[in-house]
Amino acid sequence: MSPQPQAAVGAALSRVDGRLKVTGQAKYAADHDIDGVVHAVIVSSTIARGRITGIDTRAAEAQHGVLKVITHLNAPKLAYRDNPVTFPFPGRRLRAFQDDAVQFFGQPVAVVVATTLEAAQHAADLVEVSYDTEEPATDLTRSPTEAGPPPFAQPYARGDAEEALGSADIRMEASFRLSRNHHNPMEPHATIARWNGDKLTLWDKTQWVIGAQNEAASVFGIPPENVRVLSPFVGGAFGNALRTGVHVVIAALAAREVGRPVKLALTRRQMYFTVGYRPAYEYKLSLGSTRRGRLTAMTHELKYETSRYEQFWEANQALGQMLYAVPNVSQNVQTVPLDVSTPMWMRGPGYGSAAFVIETAMDELAYKLGIDPIELRLRNEPGEDPSTQQPFSTRRLRECFRVGAREFGWHRRNPRPRSTRDGDWLIGTGVATGCYDVFRGEAHAHARLDADGTVVVQSATHDVGTGTYTSMTQVAADALGLAVRQVTFRLGDSTMPQAPPQGASQTMASVGSAVQDTCDKLRQQAIELAVEDQRSPLHGVDTDDIVVRGGRLHVKRNPARGETYRQLLARNNRTHLEARGSYAPEPDEQRRYSMYGYAAMFAKVAVDARLGLVRVRRMLGVYDAGRIISPKLADSQAIGGMVGGIGAALLEHTVTDHRDGRIVNANLADYLVPVNADIPDLKAVYLEGEDFRADPIGVKSLGELVQIGVAPAIANAVFHATGRRVRELPITAEALL
Repeated sequence: MSPQPQAAVGAALSRVDGRLKVTGQAKYAADHDIDGVVHAVIVSSTIARGRITGIDTRAAEAQHGVLKVITHLNAPKLAYRDNPVTFPFPGRRLRAFQDDAVQFFGQPVAVVVATTLEAAQHAADLVEVSYDTEEPATDLTRSPTEAGPPPFAQPYARGDAEEALGSADIRMEASFRLSRNHHNPMEPHATIARWNGDKLTLWDKTQWVIGAQNEAASVFGIPPENVRVLSPFVGGAFGNALRTGVHVVIAALAAREVGRPVKLALTRRQMYFTVGYRPAYEYKLSLGSTRRGRLTAMTHELKYETSRYEQFWEANQALGQMLYAVPNVSQNVQTVPLDVSTPMWMRGPGYGSAAFVIETAMDELAYKLGIDPIELRLRNEPGEDPSTQQPFSTRRLRECFRVGAREFGWHRRNPRPRSTRDGDWLIGTGVATGCYDVFRGEAHAHARLDADGTVVVQSATHDVGTGTYTSMTQVAADALGLAVRQVTFRLGDSTMPQAPPQGASQTMASVGSAVQDTCDKLRQQAIELAVEDQRSPLHGVDTDDIVVRGGRLHVKRNPARGETYRQLLARNNRTHLEARGSYAPEPDEQRRYSMYGYAAMFAKVAVDARLGLVRVRRMLGVYDAGRIISPKLADSQAIGGMVGGIGAALLEHTVTDHRDGRIVNANLADYLVPVNADIPDLKAVYLEGEDFRADPIGVKSLGELVQIGVAPAIANAVFHATGRRVRELPITAEALL
């Protein structure tokens, strides 16, 4: 098959759905206008541990417009069949109104359904719940509960780390604490549920329509094909829509009970208790090195929070095993079960937390040895993955640092801490490595080329603000030799060809490769039709000698000889051509190569010498992320990742009242996130190249990668500015005074 000219891929295109969004025509989960819809409001528990002893719903039910109040006392028993595909955490998942147990503050204990939202909200305030309360354990640092290994995490060792530490020229030990973070997307979670007999339709905010379909089917005991999930637009998620929350089940249950479509939207406050968060960590790291900066040993002791009813896990071991050439490594990971809701993967899950610890420690070692922080990292660059002895598919981290140092002006800095001032401000620069796995999953797509020369491509994938509509359109346009305006990409519907969740930076590699395969097949189908058509100017030409450009099939070395898709289909009385394609990583690919994306992160900060306030003045990220399909979208991802990293480093901190498990700052007034004034100068640079060992279109991870390494780069810059090493996130003024 002859390679196609590339006109759309690599072009800095604006989002194809941009006009819909800026004009308010893009419909998010709560925006769909469904005939006969009524409203549901959740009543949340005010204790973290105990049992419900009574629920008085009389005042609520007496309100005008209230249709029903559902609690564990009158809710039907649900099937809750085992569903390992969409139930990723071992344990007993939270079940909607199936018993009287309260397992965390904010747990749904009732739902009010009314004809108007205002009536439902007022009635929910009138529901009175009494409890038999037990003392909760909600503090990771003082938990009486016994820690244990999370699922899929085993103690890891190579060499003899303890012996190597004992004999090391330089030995360092440091303890770190990372606070809990919440996702806080702009769009709160919402679901509209409608039943038609035993068939259920859900308009839902989700990062996995297939997962939501299967979860609803397992809970209600119906076949998956009886559930349709629609999610055409998602207003940000960062991981908290990767699993189907209990609120989705509550909406569907309420709709079945009242016989009407039901809309349920979580409040911003309820988001903090219902859909997960990045867990708090305690992390102890020890490392040993030679006096010339060669790492000889590294040990990791870490624990993080999970709920008592489920075992949360995230991938926090990989960086400690493969990022640097360390001959002796040991890792021990534990989770602490608490009376809290279950955490959920948040952008850069596990990797971001581990990177802060490892990269802060590397910076501290560099200053201890008097070696430039970049040089120390380069001295410990591995030639192959030290954890598997596999060659890297690509690893251009040296080039990331070289390009970044030149662009950032790294070598102009005075390396001595607290040596540079701008009036009352102490100025510092810092650097850190970012790294994230290359995930890929099985994906499918369908394409239909119509007689007018336009094409519709579809897959049950998602756009959570990442620009999937645009990037898939670009891939399809080049594969079919069409202009972008002639291609329509559709997504967010469980009836479409299946795709993996939009998480772990796998969408472009997985769905993009499926779209490429599908459109290649469709183009080849058209070429073969032309070659076999005696009336075609391409009759008898070798199919490998034909390319398509601008919707016109022609001989590669003779552009004058050819015809358009429209002419071909019209002459053959075809209304359309269609094809299905797919992508799945080969089973042995992961065994042949170690596949990661890489980043060199640079930060410049100013710290008020008297007040301890930290302001980021500049950030630069240089990325080895394979082929960049859409530079504009990539920049959007990178800037967003830096903003998220700034939040984690300096602002974001969930505050819990451990007396009752209440989150004190469950709102956007008190839970601080970066605003425009916090992000003055952010820039991303991408190394040119591709990684065809990773996938057929040569891309690697980007969406997660861009946040990993940001927080430690800022923390290292703060040390350079002040001479004070902070090992706790977020970095507060109090820590610097």
